[in-house]
Amino acid sequence: MNIGTKKSIITGGKEISIETGKLAKQADGSVVLRMGDTMILATVVAAKEAKEGVDFLPLTVDYKEKFAADGRIPGSFFRRESRPSEREILVMRIVDRALRPLFPDDYHAEVQLMMQLISYDGVNSPDALVGFAASCAIAVSDIPFNGPMSEVRVGRIDGNFIINPTLEEMAQSDIDCIIAGTIDNIVMVEGEMKEIAEDDLVNIIKIAHDSIKEQCQFQLDLAAQIPASSPKREYSHEDHNEDVRAKVMAFAYDKCCAVARQGNASKEKRSELFGAVKEELVASHTEEELAEVGKYLSVYFKETMKKAVRDVMLNEQIRLDGRKFNEIRPIWAEVDYLPRVHGSAVFTRGETQSLTTLTLGGKMDEQMIDDVTFKGTEPFMLHYNFPPFSTGEARPIRGTSRREIGHGNLALRALKPVLPEDNAYTIRLVSEILESNGSSSMATVCAGTLALMDGGVQIKAPVSGIAMGLVADGGKFAVLSDILGDEDHLGDMDFKVTGTAAGITACQMDIKVDGLPYEVLIQALNQAKEGRLHILNKIIEVIAKPNPDFKPQTPRIEAFVVPNDMIGAIIGPGGKIIQQMQKDTNTNITIEELPTGEGKVQIMSNNADDMANAVKMIKQIAFPPVVEEGAEYEGKIKSLQAYGVFVEILPGTDGLIHISEFSHERVTKMEDVCKEGDVVRFKVVGRDPKTKKFKLSRKVLLPKPEAETTAE
Repeated sequence: MNIGTKKSIITGGKEISIETGKLAKQADGSVVLRMGDTMILATVVAAKEAKEGVDFLPLTVDYKEKFAADGRIPGSFFRRESRPSEREILVMRIVDRALRPLFPDDYHAEVQLMMQLISYDGVNSPDALVGFAASCAIAVSDIPFNGPMSEVRVGRIDGNFIINPTLEEMAQSDIDCIIAGTIDNIVMVEGEMKEIAEDDLVNIIKIAHDSIKEQCQFQLDLAAQIPASSPKREYSHEDHNEDVRAKVMAFAYDKCCAVARQGNASKEKRSELFGAVKEELVASHTEEELAEVGKYLSVYFKETMKKAVRDVMLNEQIRLDGRKFNEIRPIWAEVDYLPRVHGSAVFTRGETQSLTTLTLGGKMDEQMIDDVTFKGTEPFMLHYNFPPFSTGEARPIRGTSRREIGHGNLALRALKPVLPEDNAYTIRLVSEILESNGSSSMATVCAGTLALMDGGVQIKAPVSGIAMGLVADGGKFAVLSDILGDEDHLGDMDFKVTGTAAGITACQMDIKVDGLPYEVLIQALNQAKEGRLHILNKIIEVIAKPNPDFKPQTPRIEAFVVPNDMIGAIIGPGGKIIQQMQKDTNTNITIEELPTGEGKVQIMSNNADDMANAVKMIKQIAFPPVVEEGAEYEGKIKSLQAYGVFVEILPGTDGLIHISEFSHERVTKMEDVCKEGDVVRFKVVGRDPKTKKFKLSRKVLLPKPEAETTAE
C-alpha cells in the first residue's frame, strides 16, 4: 500500500483524516482514523478460502480501547487490558450489525476485523467513528464487500442538529443517535431520546444519511488510490444444483404455504409441521439420491419455506400466528409477584415473558466503571438474562453474551429518560426472560416500567416497547407489528421502538433489504406508535401510576447538601467520626463532593429512629449552632481534671466547668462527685480571653444552701 492521507470536512466543521499504508501492512487492509487527537487503528484480514462445511459468514468484530491512549495504566490486578468492557462490546455490536449484511451472501471465508483506540483526547468520542474506520480498512483491501459503509452520531442542542458532537456538546443534547448506512441505504439505527416525535426521528436519519453519503464517497476515492484494493479477490464458496432447487420448490412450496396459512399454531407446533414437510421431502429420495444431492436439501428447503411464508403474508395478508399486520399479541401482566424484593413484575406478550425485579440501594452500590473514555460510577443498571430454557433448548452457558449486554442496554436507554431527577437511590433492574418468541427486549422495557412503579420509584411516565418487522418483495411490502421470532428471521427489518405516550425514548433498527423508502419507515413508525399506545394502556390497567411509597423492606434514603468546609469535619481524621456515627446509628453514610464544591451526604437506613439520629448528628456538625453566653445547656462530661471537668456544649465544642463552679459545696476531687460520661446541666458564664475557651458553671443553676444559724 502507498502511504497517503485524505482529509474530509463533514457537518459541524470537524475534520476526519484517514491514513493507510503506514501501520499494520501485513493485514489485508489497515487504516488509522484521526479526529482531533482521537485515533483508531482498524485492520481486516480474511482467509483465502472458506472452511469445508461452512455455509455462513464467520465474521468477528473486535474493538479494544487501550489505556495508554489516555495516558493511564489499567486498574486491574494484572495491570493490562483484559476482557472487553460493556462499552467495548456495545461498540462491537453496532459495527457488526452495520457491516454483516453488506458482505456477499455467498461469501463464507473467515473475516476478522480488529479496531483499537490508540489515542484519546477526551473531546471526541471514538464509538461513532469505529464503523467508519472499519469500512475504510475493508475498502482499501481486496476483500469482497457491498459497501462502503459509514456511521455518524447525531446530537441536538436547542433544536439544531450536530453531526459527531463532542462530549461537551453531547452533555447538552436531548438525543443520542448513531446511524449507519451506505450511499444508497440506511442499514442500522441505535439511539436514545427524550420523548421525541416520530417525524423528528425521520429527520435525524435523513440528516445523518447526508453525512454518511459524503463519507462513503470519500472511501471510494481513497480506495481508488490504493492498487491493492482492486480487483477484489475471486471466490467460490457455494455449490448449487438448480435442478434440485426447482424440485424442492415444486415439492415443498405448497405444503409450506399450507402451514403458513394455519395461523393458530404455536411456535412449537409450527416448527413440528415445517419439520414434517422437510422429513417428507427427504423421504421422497432414495439413499443413492441422498448421497448425491442430500447436501442441497436443507439449504433449498429453507429457501422454499422462507419464500412460502413471505408470499402468504404479501399476497394473502396472513401472518404465521393469524394476526393482522398491526395486531398485538395477547398481553397479561402483574406486579408485586415476589414478596421480598423491592419491586417486581411479570409481563407476558404471546409466547414471550419477562420476570423483572427491582432492587434499590445506596451510593456505595453504584456500578464502578474504569474505562478508557469514562471513569466514574453509574447509579442505574439494567441486566437482561436469556437462559436456554426460554426457547426450550439445552445448551451450555458461558457467561453473559454480547446479545444479552446489547438487549439490556437498549432497555436501559428506553427507561433512563423517565427516571426522577431527584432520585437518591442506586437502581438495579434484572429481567429474566422465561419464554421467548420475539421481542424479549421490548418485554423487558414493559416489565421494567411495571417493576419501577410497583417499587414506588416516581417515574415521569410509563414506557412501553414494540418490535416492528417488514416483508418486502417486488414492490409489495407489509409492515408487521410485534413480530415473532420467525418473522424476525424471515423478514427484512427489525425495528424496536420504545417510548411514553408523549414520544420516543429509544430505538434500534437493523435493515436487511436495499432501498427502504422513507415512506415505509414513516408507516412503520406510525404503526409502532399505535402499538406502543395499545401496550401502554395494558400497563396502566395493571398499575396506573407509581405506588406512593416504597415497599416496607426497601431501605430509606435521605440526602442533603452540606458546606464544603464541613466535609472534613463530618468524615473526621481517617474517617473516624463518620465510621463512629454509622456504628452508633446502624446506618450507611456516604459523602461526595459535588461540582459546585459542596458536599452531598446520603444516609441509608431500615429504621426511622436510626435515620433521624444520623441526620441530627451530621447536621449538628455541618450546621453547628452558635454557643450563646448566658444560655443553659446539657452535655456529657468528656474528661476529668484536677482543676475541673471538660464537658461538651455542642458537638465539636467543649467548655470547662472549674472545680469551684461545680457545686456550692467545696469539692476536693472531681472523681468524688462525677465521672466521665455523666450528663450535667450548666450555664455559659463567659469566655477566657486568652484561650477563647468557654467558661461554664453548674453551680449557678443549683439552689443556694440555706445559711446556718447559731444558737444564742
